[in-house]
Amino acid sequence: MASLNDILKRIIAAPVYDVAIKTPLQTMKSLSERLSDKEPCEIVIKREDMQPVYSFKLRGAYNKLSQLTDEQKQRGIVAASAGNHAQGVALSAKKLGISAIIVMPRTTPDIKVKAVKKLGAQVLLFGDSFDVAKEQSEAISKEQNRVLIPPYDDIDVIAGQGTLGLELMQQASDLDAILVPVGGGGLVAGVGAFIKSINPDIQIIAVEAEDSACLAAAQEAGKPVDINNVGLFADGVAVKRIGELPFTVINECVDQTITVTTDEICAAIQDIFNDTRAIAEPAGAISVAGIKKLHHEGQLPGKKVAVILSGANMNFHTLRHVSERSEFGECTEAVFAATINEQSGSFRKFCLLMHDKVITEFNYRIADSKKANIFVGIRMQNSENERELMMQQLTENNIPVIDLSDDVLAKVHLRYMVGGIPVKAFREQVVSFDFPEVPGALLRFLEKLGDRWNISLFHYRNHGAAYGRILAGFDIPENEQSLFEEYLDELGYRYNNESNNPAYHLFLNPDS
Repeated sequence: MASLNDILKRIIAAPVYDVAIKTPLQTMKSLSERLSDKEPCEIVIKREDMQPVYSFKLRGAYNKLSQLTDEQKQRGIVAASAGNHAQGVALSAKKLGISAIIVMPRTTPDIKVKAVKKLGAQVLLFGDSFDVAKEQSEAISKEQNRVLIPPYDDIDVIAGQGTLGLELMQQASDLDAILVPVGGGGLVAGVGAFIKSINPDIQIIAVEAEDSACLAAAQEAGKPVDINNVGLFADGVAVKRIGELPFTVINECVDQTITVTTDEICAAIQDIFNDTRAIAEPAGAISVAGIKKLHHEGQLPGKKVAVILSGANMNFHTLRHVSERSEFGECTEAVFAATINEQSGSFRKFCLLMHDKVITEFNYRIADSKKANIFVGIRMQNSENERELMMQQLTENNIPVIDLSDDVLAKVHLRYMVGGIPVKAFREQVVSFDFPEVPGALLRFLEKLGDRWNISLFHYRNHGAAYGRILAGFDIPENEQSLFEEYLDELGYRYNNESNNPAYHLFLNPDS
């Protein structure tokens, strides 16, 4: 195991500035003011989005390649990546005159594939996930005798990323804490090793996406472990297993680990834009989401805190999803399902109760001759219990209501489908899927489905990411339920049965 002192020496000696730049540290004035409601604080953001490849990954990649022997450079290199590591390796290889092959999943957005090709690397699109691409890169390494360049589980990569910590100390030695995004762990290991060697009083806080929290899983198990499902929205940190070497360093350097939701990440992207006019990628905004979560929980770690904008390789079409979800992450919009009597004056009564609210969305559909279901979005003000007060007000006026603000099905699909109740009842099973965005994925789904069961509902949302989301309904007789469940397992796509979701029963289920 490498010691912190060994990593510190490698950080100081890392020649990353042959290709990387010293990025600025900028005060987030608006966010600092908002988080100073209880006591003054200053939030400063490290602008790694300003690197030549728009990500910190260039630091580790170049340091690793610069340490290769002449013989290794002659053999060429190979790496697997879905984006930022690929661009860092490609630019570093170009700078050093090394032949490079980058294996990328076929789901990788074109903007990232084109960027790597433009930097002179050979791109091989292989598999539908990073893990499959990684296995292929390892095979190429053996077959062609190329040097494999890991994205995070390597001491030279960690040391290269650690130069970011060195810069932070040069720019603001009076920090109380630093929040670092975590994927495979290379960045937080490098930054943590340097900071704790220089000033152990500065807190190092690791921040993970809730749906890819491989560090938290490793800490609970006491060793790196695979997590079952990896969320792909923040694809830059979508890692199923923390690196072995980073984990050992993290155990010595990290004071706290927290997780943030997709909605909180989207709200953080908006905060970064408001303060800097930079458009962070989801993984790049994670540490900003983290500091806001700590503040909300009353755990703001000091008066001067640094957050890292780790990357800005955003697929433009993802912005649509970010815009939709940021209001939920900021807790400035709530979504409710309310049921009113289908009689004269009921609709007006509901609107009168909402007269002082800003309505962001309103969907109305007659459910039957006696009742109607309303799907409504409402802009929240500053009150922490505003949602509860609103539900209380409606309930006291004999209007049944459900808060759907935290219901993913409602936010991603249902708001675009309200009113789709079939004219006759049948036994419907509703399932949400994550579909890889590759040619033929939908066709393969339908071919595997065959003609056995009728599709009763289908809704697809592409957020510009590697995976699209699909909500599908099936007409499944009760005596075929077990066969249907076997089919879902054999299909090969990540899924969740939504048949008991209350939002579904309100707006789409004929038996409700």
